[in-house]
Parts: sequence; C-alpha cells; structure tokens
Amino acid sequence: MDNLIKGLYIVSTPIGNLDDITLRSLDVLKKSDIILCEDTRRSLKLLNHYNIKKKLVSYHKFNERKELNKIIEYLNEGKILSLISDAGTPVLSDPGKLLINECIRQNISVFPIPGASSITAATSTSGFNDQFLFYGFLPKTENELKKKLTEIKDIDFSIVFFIPGLKINFYLKAFKSLLPERDIFIAREMTKIHETFYRESVENIALFKSNLKGELTVVISKKYNKNKIINDSEIIKQAKVYLKKYSLKDVVELISAKEKLSKNKVYEICLKIKKNEKIS
Repeated sequence: MDNLIKGLYIVSTPIGNLDDITLRSLDVLKKSDIILCEDTRRSLKLLNHYNIKKKLVSYHKFNERKELNKIIEYLNEGKILSLISDAGTPVLSDPGKLLINECIRQNISVFPIPGASSITAATSTSGFNDQFLFYGFLPKTENELKKKLTEIKDIDFSIVFFIPGLKINFYLKAFKSLLPERDIFIAREMTKIHETFYRESVENIALFKSNLKGELTVVISKKYNKNKIINDSEIIKQAKVYLKKYSLKDVVELISAKEKLSKNKVYEICLKIKKNEKIS
C-alpha cells in the first residue's frame, strides 16, 4: 500500500475475535511511528498476534490531558500516530475527543480507519428499528440513573447502552421501571467463544441469578404502545398477507414496528397462523 500521509489515524480494532480486523487497519498500524493505546497490555495481544513492533504510548482517560502536548508535538514533527482503544472503534465512550479537537484546532489531519464496533454489531443483530441513539455508559448511582432515563424515556428510537456485567440487574430494574414498553437485546462476549445473546421484552425479562462478566452492549427497542387498541383480527389479516412473501421473523418485525405493538403478541399470532393455517 502507499505511504501514509502524516497525521493522526483513528484505527478500529477487533471487539473480541482477533481475525476481525481490516487489512487497511493492519497496514496503518505497521506504518505508524507511535501507537496510542488505552491499555498497552491488552493492545500488545493484538499487535503481537500480527507481529507489529512499534512504540506504544499509554493514552487513557486519566492521562489524556497530561499527555496532550507531547502527542501534539510528535504530530507537528511529522510523525504518524495511530489511536486504538481496548476494543472496537476508538473515541466512542473512550478517550480521544480532546486530542482530535486539538488536532482540528491546529490543522493536523485526522483520518478514520473504520472497522469493528460493538455498537453497530449489536444493533444489526437486535432486529430493532435501525434508527438508534447511542448513549454509552449510564450513571452509576440510583438517583442520577433515574434522572437520565427520565430524560430519554420518550425518545422514539432504539437506544444503545454500555453496561458493566456486574451491575446488569441494577440497570434492568431501572429499565423495568422507566422503559417498560420496549424490547431488550443484551449482547455478551460478542465474536468470542462464549458469545451469548438475550432477547425479551423489558417488562418480562428476568433478573440474572448471578452477575455477568465483562462489558455488555444493550439495545432497547423503540417504544411500543402496549395499550393500543387493535383487534387480533386486524393483525391476523396483515400477517396472512405478509407471511406469503416474508419469513416469520420479518413479519413480526414489520407488524410490531408498523402498529407499535409488542413483538411477543405479534409473534404468538403469527406462529398460530403458521402452525394451524395453510398459507396459500
């Protein structure tokens, strides 16, 4: 590949499986003079896997302001720097905004190197509406959490959160209280050996008997009105038409989104049609 233009490269890295990295990302990392890492120990696992030997500089939320001037000095010297996070696309709920804004202020080029992202990986698998709000990490205290969820509870989009597995039940209780008329999708260990997905309505999902490990990506669907008055006969009528052309999953998604109804209710009706009635 061609030589790189000097500047700062925001390089996406795998969210778990080390094979989920682009050829361009590897090329940029190999040609970088310095790689800024959230945690050098974790980044070394990836870099050693691909036999990339470069100078690593620790860059995280506790030292990003302190290290800023030195990093800008490197860039002004014409060095090529890459910024990577522990996993996925940097800057999204990770350090980097301070540095990027300073680069913009000083007319230093910033280049995105796209790749893996737990946000898009989870939303693409959730089956929810593709209009979504990425929120990131929620507050850790009960009062602040209630305040933030109250502010966003009427947003008519899917919402994506990062949640520590150790506190999943704490957040589920808050969702049940303030975001009841939605479905929930929980992604754990995405792309890894123990990858697990949980799907249920917020109202019906059970609390976990033991805490989950790691960081979870949680998607809450757009709000549906469970009190909306619509006869089962209307759903049946629509379902019979759609099931002639589309899969059960697609029909449930289509009708629940169109009528703003619970997916569970629509699924039950569609399943009965599939089992008991011949669709001609």
